[in-house]
Amino acid sequence: MAEASSSFSLSSWLVPLLFLCSVFPFTSPSTITIPLSLSTQQYPSSDPLKILNHLSSLSLSRAHHIKFPYTNFSVIEIPLFSRSYGGYSMSLSFGTPPQTVKFVMDTGSSLVWFPCTSRYLCNGCNFPNTNLTKIPKFIPKLSSSSKLVGCQNPKCAWIFGSNVQSNCQGCDPSNQNCTEGCPPYIIQYGLGSTAGLLLLESLDFPNKTVADFLVGCSIISTRQPEGIAGFGRSPESLPLQLKLKKFSYCLVSRRFDDTQVSGDLILDMGSDSGDAKTPGLRYTPFAKNPTGSNRAFKEYYYVMLRKILVGDHHVKVPYNISVPQSDGNGGTIVDSGSTFTFMEGPVFELVAKAFEKKMANSTIATEVQNQTGLRPCFNISGEKSVAVPELIFQFKGGAKMQLPLANYFAFVDFGVICLTLISDNAAAPGGGGGRSGPAIILGSFQQQNFHIEYDLENERFGFKQHSCS
Repeated sequence: MAEASSSFSLSSWLVPLLFLCSVFPFTSPSTITIPLSLSTQQYPSSDPLKILNHLSSLSLSRAHHIKFPYTNFSVIEIPLFSRSYGGYSMSLSFGTPPQTVKFVMDTGSSLVWFPCTSRYLCNGCNFPNTNLTKIPKFIPKLSSSSKLVGCQNPKCAWIFGSNVQSNCQGCDPSNQNCTEGCPPYIIQYGLGSTAGLLLLESLDFPNKTVADFLVGCSIISTRQPEGIAGFGRSPESLPLQLKLKKFSYCLVSRRFDDTQVSGDLILDMGSDSGDAKTPGLRYTPFAKNPTGSNRAFKEYYYVMLRKILVGDHHVKVPYNISVPQSDGNGGTIVDSGSTFTFMEGPVFELVAKAFEKKMANSTIATEVQNQTGLRPCFNISGEKSVAVPELIFQFKGGAKMQLPLANYFAFVDFGVICLTLISDNAAAPGGGGGRSGPAIILGSFQQQNFHIEYDLENERFGFKQHSCS
C-alpha cells in the first residue's frame, strides 16, 4: 500500500472500550482545555454489592494486564469481565474536514486509536445504552488528509520496533520509495483488544491543527465500543506527539450514576517554563522506568510511594516493592484507566490489617466482602458514630496525598462500608499469584477531586485536592 494512499482494504481483527466529552477552546494560545466526562453507560444491576464486585473485578483485571503486559502483537487475550463504566472520556476531531470521535483517556497506554470505517465491528460490546449500529466511527475516505503509514516510515517503528523496516515483506531495505504498508497492529488491554492499520491524519483543535498525527484505524474490537487516547510515555502517545510540556486533569467524583458533570483535561504546549511549579501543588519526581525488554513497562508513569499512613499508623512500603526493578517488577504507577488502586499482597495486607485494628469496634461484614471482592468491609448500621482513620499516601520528597473519605471507602446499602483498594488476595487471604510488574497501581477512584499534573518537562508528578465540578 502506498503511504499516500487513502484506500482501505482490511481483514478482521480485535479490540478495547467506552465514553464521552467535547473540546473547549484554548485557555491561552499554548493551552488546550478538554472536558472529561464520566461514562453514561449503566450497569445492568442496581444492586450496589454487584456493582462493587464488578468494579473490583475490572480493577483487578486491569492490574493484571499492567503487571503482565504482552509485547507480542499477535497474542490476544479476552477477559471475561464486562465494563459498564469506570473510566473518563474525551472528544477529539481528526481529518479534513474534521470528524469528531470519542476516546477513553488512558495514562497506562500510548497509542491513540478510533473505531474506523463503516465496517467497524465490536465483539462483546452489547453494553447497556450502547447501540452498536450507532458507534461513532471515523471514515477515512471522507478525509482528504488520511494516509496509510508505510513500512519505511519511522513512525511505523514506534509501534513495531526498529527492525520493522528490514522485515518489510516485498520491500528492499535500500529502496527509500518502497510502497509496502506498515503491518496491522493488534493491541491488548485489561478488558479487551483492538486491531487495525496505522494512519497519518490531521488532529484538529480550536486555533491549532497538527498534521500527520499517528493514529490507529481500528477495524475490529473486543469489549470496547469507543476509541482510546493513550497518554503514556511512548513516542506514539498524544502528549509526546504534541510535544506537551505538561498535561493535567481533574476527575469529577464518581458515584456509580449517570452525572453529566465534567472535569477538565488541560494540554500544555507552552514554551519552556523552567522549574516553575503550579501554585498549591505538591510534587514528587517521576521514577526511572525499568530498562528491561518489556515495552509496556517503559510507557508507564512511575512514582516512588515511600509509606502509607492509616491514621497514625505508618505502613512502610518495602524497598523491593517501592522501587521498580530492572525486570519491571515493583514500583508504583499512576493509571487513569484503573478504577480502584491495586496493591501487592504484602502491602495490601498491612493496610487492611491497620484499618481492621483502627476500626475494631465495627463488625466485619464477611458476606459483603465475598460478594464485592473488596476487603475489609464493616457493618456500621447499628453505630451512632464511626471513627474512620485517614488514609495518606506519602511519596518521595515528602509529598503527601491525603485522601477524602469518599476516595477510599464505598458506602454500600445495609449500612456497610468497604475499603476501595484491591489485591490478588483481596477477597481471600492467602490467595493471589506471584509478583510481576508494578506493585502498586494508583487508580482513578483515588484520584477523583484532585488536580493531577504530569510535568513532562521537569519529570515530576503533582497533585492537590480540588473540587473538579
